[in-house]
Amino acid sequence: MPVTFLKKIQNAKDLVQEYIDRYPRNGIALSFGKDSMVLTHLAIQVKPDVMAFSVLSDTEFPETLALRDKVVRDWKLNYKEHVFHNDPALGIEHCCREAKVEKFKEAVANLDCWFSAIRRDEGFTRTDFQYVEEKDGLVKINPLLDFTEKDIWHYTAAFGVPASSLYGMGYRSLSCRICSAKEQDENEPERAGRWVGTTNEGGECGIHTQSLRESSRATQAPQTPHEEAKVLKE
Repeated sequence: MPVTFLKKIQNAKDLVQEYIDRYPRNGIALSFGKDSMVLTHLAIQVKPDVMAFSVLSDTEFPETLALRDKVVRDWKLNYKEHVFHNDPALGIEHCCREAKVEKFKEAVANLDCWFSAIRRDEGFTRTDFQYVEEKDGLVKINPLLDFTEKDIWHYTAAFGVPASSLYGMGYRSLSCRICSAKEQDENEPERAGRWVGTTNEGGECGIHTQSLRESSRATQAPQTPHEEAKVLKE
């Protein structure tokens, strides 16, 4: 049977409901990018007081912070924020990577389950993710896994979900103002604007590929996108 847009939405809601019920200590990861905005909008229909948490850098775009203020206020979110420091001396290669992973570990330390807005079609490092994943006792749920970029914008338009003004300025995938770049070619991968010019171009920060239950003193070395894709397939 063909899968429709509305069926994808219902499947995502059902998955959120199931794992909120199963794991009371849960949270929605909210970056204020288009995908996590859709996931959060969807999740608060399931449970209006679901906890949303952000792990933000001290180098975020002002537009991201403005959207945060609006959404937390207008949606009356049960919201927690965790901020990490980006050291410019480390260069773009390390921006929003190791420090973000360590702060993310703190954010999920008291959770048994967290919800992520990753999608399989965002790039080659994400094609092998599953709807339900577990690493070292921490469960991660990916309700939007089979949504497409078109589905995300369809949902945003259909349900009036606020979106960052940065998308209208030429950005297609958002991190912070240091490691995000505008689209150069409409045919490039969606995440091509991440860490441009580095070995991690279009890759991952680490929160989806590393264990988040490790000691903060045992940070893994950063991986290239090819190394991360290999890890996911093993």
